[in-house]
Amino acid sequence: MSADVRALRQSGREPLLPLRVVTADGPLVIDQWLRVLPGQRLVGAGEISGKRVLAKLFIAPRARQHWQREQQGLVALAEASIPTPGMEASGEFTDGGYFLCTHYLEGARTLQKEWDELADAVPPSPGDPRASVLLAQALDSIALLHRAGLIQTDLHMGNFLLHDGQVLVIDGDAIKGLSPGQPISAQEAEDNLAIFFAQLDAAWDAMLELSLIEYLRVNAERPLNPDRLLGQIKRVRRKRLDAWLAKAVRDCTPFQVEKHWSRFTAVVRQHAAALRPLIAAPDQPFTAVPSLKDGGTSSVTLVEAGEQKLVFKRYNIKGFGHWLSRFWRPSRAWHSWLAGHRLQFLGIATPAPLAMVESRFGPLRRRAWLVNAFCPGPNLLELFGAEGQRLPTEAEGAALLQVLAQLREARISHGDFKATNLLWHAGQVWLIDLDSLQAHDSESHWQQAWARDRARLMRNWPAGSPMTEWLEKHLIR
Repeated sequence: MSADVRALRQSGREPLLPLRVVTADGPLVIDQWLRVLPGQRLVGAGEISGKRVLAKLFIAPRARQHWQREQQGLVALAEASIPTPGMEASGEFTDGGYFLCTHYLEGARTLQKEWDELADAVPPSPGDPRASVLLAQALDSIALLHRAGLIQTDLHMGNFLLHDGQVLVIDGDAIKGLSPGQPISAQEAEDNLAIFFAQLDAAWDAMLELSLIEYLRVNAERPLNPDRLLGQIKRVRRKRLDAWLAKAVRDCTPFQVEKHWSRFTAVVRQHAAALRPLIAAPDQPFTAVPSLKDGGTSSVTLVEAGEQKLVFKRYNIKGFGHWLSRFWRPSRAWHSWLAGHRLQFLGIATPAPLAMVESRFGPLRRRAWLVNAFCPGPNLLELFGAEGQRLPTEAEGAALLQVLAQLREARISHGDFKATNLLWHAGQVWLIDLDSLQAHDSESHWQQAWARDRARLMRNWPAGSPMTEWLEKHLIR
């Protein structure tokens, strides 16, 4: 199929294949899409002049700046002798838009893919030797950039390519020269490193100084301040979290969002096709008696989509008075949807939130629905018994204290910290029923909320039982 730039702008998220585009270097034929940003940029694998290439097509009306930055970044990398795929062709389409082709490296994988596929934990736990190797490879390349006076403004493991044992830097658009030919300043290095480290789970913060040894082995031109770097990491992490939660309620690459006068729907895009029949008729699963809960304000049932078990929760409106108290604010489904994505982003175990639906009348909310993945583990009341006679094993106790430490680090309170809302599964304690979960801006507010959460957890077992004594000993006040 041949296409002009106007057609590509209108092609949505699934441009047809194969695609043939006329360029001054000859026809560019794309046979595989690797990334699609509708109406803005397309990245695919194909051929030009008999060479296998990775092609970036810049198709936005004002794409020239991004195309130029991509070229300039790749040139800067090459001049600094930093490994990067070689440029094969670049230019302007005859009908607008731009393209840039680099050498296609067969079998190359990003460090992010390697990181994600580590077998024993996602995300990998601090100190995992395999993860530490990947981290060292990335830090070597970052140190080379900084020593050459360059930074990458979009610094993450997905922008480092591993091929035949060599790490290459990609995404020239994000390469910026701060002091070409001279090492950047310590503060500039710390600010840039913070972007990288902020994308790791917060548990890795304890390994920060050890990780920096690898960076300093390559670039020790400027003394770094680990305390300042840690502060910058936390600041960047907060900004990334805010950006992620904003994405969860707008149409973008990870989320499919549809907004109409009578309905708002948000779905994790990779699950959208499987969940489409379910969310098209969200009341259907509740025609029978819900299998998990049938209460006044909410009903919860188990459903299946393909081979996946799901928990489907409907937030009911009990009457006109209840509606008056709810219609003007985001629904509890909306709140739980964002709360689930907050916990997932922070690496706190919770069943994956997959879809959220609000019934609306213009800006006014009515009933709402939430779809989560199913977690098969027993809750802590089942695990330790209603009388609290069984103490946690070493693994169970460590997992419970870990999730509490994560909540404290993020200043998050659960709001309904019953033992039935904590599940034991796959060596972790998972949080469910996030309707009242809250992130606090100040330590004092969190302390007050934590005191309530702590007291609620303690009340699950009789006073003086072995379990309450264990909690009293181990839980901070």
